[in-house]
Amino acid sequence: MIAILDYGSGNIKSAQRAFSRHGAQVDVTNDFQKCVNADGLVIPGVGAFATCMEGLLKHRADAIIDARMTKNLQTLGICVGAQTLFSFGDEHDVVTPGLGQWNGTVTKLPAPKLPHMGWNLIDVAAESTLFTGVEKERFYFVHSFAAQNWEEDSHSPLKKAKVSWSNYGGKFIAAVENGPLSATQFHPEKSGDAGAKLIENWIAKCA
Repeated sequence: MIAILDYGSGNIKSAQRAFSRHGAQVDVTNDFQKCVNADGLVIPGVGAFATCMEGLLKHRADAIIDARMTKNLQTLGICVGAQTLFSFGDEHDVVTPGLGQWNGTVTKLPAPKLPHMGWNLIDVAAESTLFTGVEKERFYFVHSFAAQNWEEDSHSPLKKAKVSWSNYGGKFIAAVENGPLSATQFHPEKSGDAGAKLIENWIAKCA
C-alpha cells in the first residue's frame, strides 16, 4: 500500500491518480500508524516552506519519517515536500527549521524571473534507480526556492546519497536518492510519460 500524507498541502488528487495508475493501492491519509507502516509514503507539498512545516509537524511527520527510516521503508518527498527534508528553509528572510533528514538550507533561486515554471533536463546521478529509463528526459518544475548545496549527513539508516541536479539561474538539487529516502524538486505526477516511469521505478522499490 502507498500512503500519501494528507497534512493540508499538496496536489493530493493528482498525486493519488498518478500513483494509482500503476496498480498500487493508494490511501490518502494522516493516520500515524498507516503512514509509518505503508510500503511507500509520499510527502507532497506546494506553497510556503513554513506553512508546509506547520502542517507536517501537526501530524508528526518527523516521527513518521524517523520510524520509516528505522524500518527501511521507502519515502518520497515531492516539491516542497522534498524541500522540508532539509535542515532549514530560508524564505523572505524567515528561517524555518525543516525535518532535518539532510543537511542544507533551501533558498531562493538566483534567477531573474521566478517562479521557475517549465520543463528541464536533469543531470542524473550515476547508478540512479529512480531515473532508470528516463535519464535524458525532461521533467516539470514549479518553484522559486530549492536546495542548492549538498552536504553529506550521518543518519545511520541512510546510505550514500545519489544527488541529481538541474539548472535555472544556477545549479540546484533536482532529486535525491538516499537509502529508503528519496525526493524530487520537480513534479513527477505532472511530468507526462517520464514522470510516470519515474513513479513506476519508485513503486518497484516499495515492493
